[in-house]
Amino acid sequence: MAHGLKPPSDDLGIARAYMELMAQAMAHPQQLVQAQMDLMRDYMTLWQQSMLGLMGLKHTPVAVPRKGDNRFKDPEWENNFLFDFVKQSYLITARHVQDSVAQVQGLSPTSSKKVAFFTRQFIDAMAPTNFALGNPEVLRETVRSGGQNLLKGLDNLLRDMEEGGGQLRVKMTDPSAFELGRNVAVTPGHVVFQNPLMQLLQFSPTTVRQYKRPLLIVPPWINKYYILDLKPSNSFIKWATDQGHTVFCISWVNPDKAMAEKLSDDYMTEGLLEAMDAVEKQCGVKQMNLTATAWGARCWAPPWPTWRPGRTRGLPRRPTSCHCWTSPCPVSWVSSSTRAR
Repeated sequence: MAHGLKPPSDDLGIARAYMELMAQAMAHPQQLVQAQMDLMRDYMTLWQQSMLGLMGLKHTPVAVPRKGDNRFKDPEWENNFLFDFVKQSYLITARHVQDSVAQVQGLSPTSSKKVAFFTRQFIDAMAPTNFALGNPEVLRETVRSGGQNLLKGLDNLLRDMEEGGGQLRVKMTDPSAFELGRNVAVTPGHVVFQNPLMQLLQFSPTTVRQYKRPLLIVPPWINKYYILDLKPSNSFIKWATDQGHTVFCISWVNPDKAMAEKLSDDYMTEGLLEAMDAVEKQCGVKQMNLTATAWGARCWAPPWPTWRPGRTRGLPRRPTSCHCWTSPCPVSWVSSSTRAR
């Protein structure tokens, strides 16, 4: 475009979906006119009922929040004439917008899902509860705290902007709530191998009698290993070491631009298979027990057929047992003598 301006990107195809929506809606103008008339009728009814309520007469709500909608649970949304009017105006508008979008015919299935989803997101974002002047709870707290709640919110906004490098990156957790060794990564261990894709951690058994075959854990790529080691009362890693297992666990590296070319095959070869090599070298064994959570099981999907009992028994690397938790690859098997110590 002129002067070096570039149109906004539409990687998700949102603009295309709404253009398709508009084209189909304009092809049936009678539906648009009817939708506008229905909306105006509900507005007029709301005005009449609100005036009756303001004068102390019997009146009936035109729109009420759906069951489970806690945005309007504060009593002021019903007891205060102004907030009740704002609430019902929003609910009426939200219902008519969603109905108008849903009634448009001729959209592709993909575009129909997109406009329904993003329309709902926009409507939720425009709720009066999301604005300080339109939320009685916020106004009440502002008066009570002398405006300190707004200053605190501004501090949080500036902090999120700073940590996001100028972009809004809302903090979803409180980092100060976690303490290493207390409620995250509680089981003592050490790094025995690493490559650009992962680190391999070893946790020693706490029992006198110990299993000969080690246990290798493959967590999902998008998660951290310590999801299995948060605190002693619910740590799978601690439980396994207390049962006599020598536990190894892969800790994946946070991917950055340098890893843009990595594929799922790399997670298998540089992740799972190199980890198995390191476990064999560390323990001096050729076999081990293998478990994975969620998408971690994708690492063993390609070599899986060669590992199952009865398949290529001469293979030098074949786990004695495999088990998946909450995985898209729900497979498990156990060969004989898995409890040999």
